[in-house]
Amino acid sequence: MTFPAARRFAAALAWALALASAALAPAALAPAALGDPVRGPRPQPFDDARVATPAGVRVESWVEGLEAPWSLVFLPDGRALVSERPGRIRLVADGRLAAEPVATLGVRQGGEGGLMGLALDPGFPARPYLYAMHTHAEAGEVGNRVVRLVLEGDRARLDRVVLQGVPGARFHNGGRLAFGPDGMLYVATGEIFDAPRAQVAADLGGKILRVTADGAVPPDNPLPGSPVWSLGHRNVQGLAFHPATGELFASEHGPSGEFGLRALDEINLVRRGGNYGWPLAVGAPGDPRWVDPILAWPDEATPPSGAAFWRGDLFVATLRSEALLRVRLERGPGGWRATAVARGFAAGSRRPLGRLRDAVAGPDGALYLLTNNRDGRGRPRPGDDRILRLTAG
Repeated sequence: MTFPAARRFAAALAWALALASAALAPAALAPAALGDPVRGPRPQPFDDARVATPAGVRVESWVEGLEAPWSLVFLPDGRALVSERPGRIRLVADGRLAAEPVATLGVRQGGEGGLMGLALDPGFPARPYLYAMHTHAEAGEVGNRVVRLVLEGDRARLDRVVLQGVPGARFHNGGRLAFGPDGMLYVATGEIFDAPRAQVAADLGGKILRVTADGAVPPDNPLPGSPVWSLGHRNVQGLAFHPATGELFASEHGPSGEFGLRALDEINLVRRGGNYGWPLAVGAPGDPRWVDPILAWPDEATPPSGAAFWRGDLFVATLRSEALLRVRLERGPGGWRATAVARGFAAGSRRPLGRLRDAVAGPDGALYLLTNNRDGRGRPRPGDDRILRLTAG
């Protein structure tokens, strides 16, 4: 058996073992039973470069006065919609924030829960739908779900629940939504600080899910009848499809004390049926049972959030590290690898923008960033929270 074939066989075996665990409840796999994760090195053979304002980039404040904005989508007519964690969906027209929300959802807000990702139906406006992921509580149970709204002018009304049964809690809710070039809706979920559930195929926490625009399970998903596309994730925060190849890249938070580990945040190339290791492995151990990340930061917490391809590179917003990552990627015979990472707005101890929640490539050729300095963990700057507009100078 050739080495690539052996890796494919091992990956398939790991997926099969995860599927076999579907009958187990998450509590059946306690951290003590799991043991400490296998710890691999970082996959990139270089350190990040740190820069103040990225060269050739102009930054302007586009919208101000938001409260913990989470996700930004653009409509074909140039208007934009932005979600705020307390449950509001706000309209931006000609760079001005409308006073009244487009819609207000009844969310369970607290910690990292609330209104999170937005996604516009790829058939818009023929299919006038906006998708939103939010934390909710029903009969005392906290969960996350994806709902669909109908946009009607500058208002939206609830149409239906598209996906439910995603675990929810105060922390690690995932929350990012994105339609792929295949027309399917991809949903990032977290393991709600219950690490073993990320390896339980029947549990929707700690996964990337894939459903149709109406919430059905596509027939080409790895497991018949299951929305699970990949597993072994801790808390996926960003989804970005490569504009040329259509491949999916994801940003993911590493441990913050579990198993005595910290940092180890990741950028991954997401494969159908891939097992990304958590909580069995961190870093890049090179073990064929798991898919190694393209990037990992073992020595410095770099919690990544929303991501977008812009001007040929992958740009990733980060939270605690308060930087904008510019990742240079190269595709060779062995697959994708990172060749350079620059941390923008992160020279010395000065962090002028603060926490960054999302990065979105706009239809006008600009890159848009959402600050998150009013989310309870940041230090608000004048005008926060803001949408920043970056253009090439």
